[in-house]
Amino acid sequence: MDMDHNALDQIALTLTKHFDSLYYVDIETGNYTEFTSGQMLLPAEIPQNGTDFFTDAQQNASKCVHPDDLDMVIGLHDKAVMLEHLSQNHFFSVVYRLLINGEIIRVRHFELLCDDKKHILCCLENIEDEVREREERERNLRSAQLMARLDSLTGIRNKAAFTEYAERIKAKITSDPQHFRFGIVMCDLNDLKLLNDTRGHRFGDEALMRTSRMICEIYDHSPVFRIGGDEFVVILDGRDYNDRDTLLKKLREESAANKRSRSGPVVAGGMAVFEDGDTFDTVLKRADQEMYVNKNELKALFVKDYFMDMEKIETPITAERKRLLDGLFGALYTTAGGGYLFLNDMRYDLSRWSLPLVDDFGMTSEYMYHADRYWQEHIHPEDMKVYREAVDAVLCGNAELRAIRYRARRADGTYVVCSTRGFVMSDKDGNPEYFGGIIIPE
Repeated sequence: MDMDHNALDQIALTLTKHFDSLYYVDIETGNYTEFTSGQMLLPAEIPQNGTDFFTDAQQNASKCVHPDDLDMVIGLHDKAVMLEHLSQNHFFSVVYRLLINGEIIRVRHFELLCDDKKHILCCLENIEDEVREREERERNLRSAQLMARLDSLTGIRNKAAFTEYAERIKAKITSDPQHFRFGIVMCDLNDLKLLNDTRGHRFGDEALMRTSRMICEIYDHSPVFRIGGDEFVVILDGRDYNDRDTLLKKLREESAANKRSRSGPVVAGGMAVFEDGDTFDTVLKRADQEMYVNKNELKALFVKDYFMDMEKIETPITAERKRLLDGLFGALYTTAGGGYLFLNDMRYDLSRWSLPLVDDFGMTSEYMYHADRYWQEHIHPEDMKVYREAVDAVLCGNAELRAIRYRARRADGTYVVCSTRGFVMSDKDGNPEYFGGIIIPE
């Protein structure tokens, strides 16, 4: 299994935030390579590649797996057992414990059968913090009083707690308005409905939990409330009140960076502070209005603006970048399965297309500058709006992976319905670098 290392690095970049260890395994030969390696398994000195994954994994399990889970893990890495799991659902996951340097670490073991049916992705995700947070939340929720005031999903205070807190603030405003100060930050998770509709409610719940953690980490000296499906409120007090401008800037910058890199929640935030003549509700209303201003700013933050002048690019792609494009294309082609594949280097606007697609649709070459303009000529006029909206959604960061169906004209003039999934790969700084997709004719 000879694969370009730069290609592996690029693929690992898109996965490293999700898994601490990921192996790419050839089912027939047993050859394996570790795409990405975190710090978790380093003390156990587990090899990063080899020629017999299933045997090596079983033998190395004793170096890092908790004794009580060892037999189960050895069984998991039996080739026949793994293939049996994957024959049913194409993926399988289970939780077990590692024991490294005397420390217990709970991990999620995840197996995925690639579309080519010849390779397996075998991954480990460190979920120790997740489990501890859940256990702590469950201990707190045993109290009926706490349960009535904590949001069951995120573990922060809920709308009932917010209402009680607001009443206390209103009493303070009435008793001593001259010496009382506070601020409110309204936050809203962008595109929750889109996440639920396209990725499922489980993915939407995860986005809400990540949003809660992000807000709480920024405003770590103030109470944070979830008051609606995608709405959060922070009541600024003490140090957070004094640093309010800096913290709001941090929230907005982190959200903008998350949108560009597609690596975290995109949260709109607006702030207002109590002034003479205000009530609690007027402060809340101003914060809400400012939040919607920022929400519109984030929606206008199109990732594609960075590439608006691609059609003016005159500098040919360098030999090194073309070699990297080819390496990435080859690596993706290995796991893409059936269908046509295209991959665009957004820095130079050079695309590589599957040869079958070039032949079937009469494209000029497998390598093309500004290829999008040529592909659009093949799309049925009635489907152009759907196509453009889907491409913009991916490039603008509104969807990590968007599936669409449209009609495209073959070389012989007939139209075929195509199902396409587009994706963006970003560099280590979160800047979009490659735009690609898999086109499956129906």
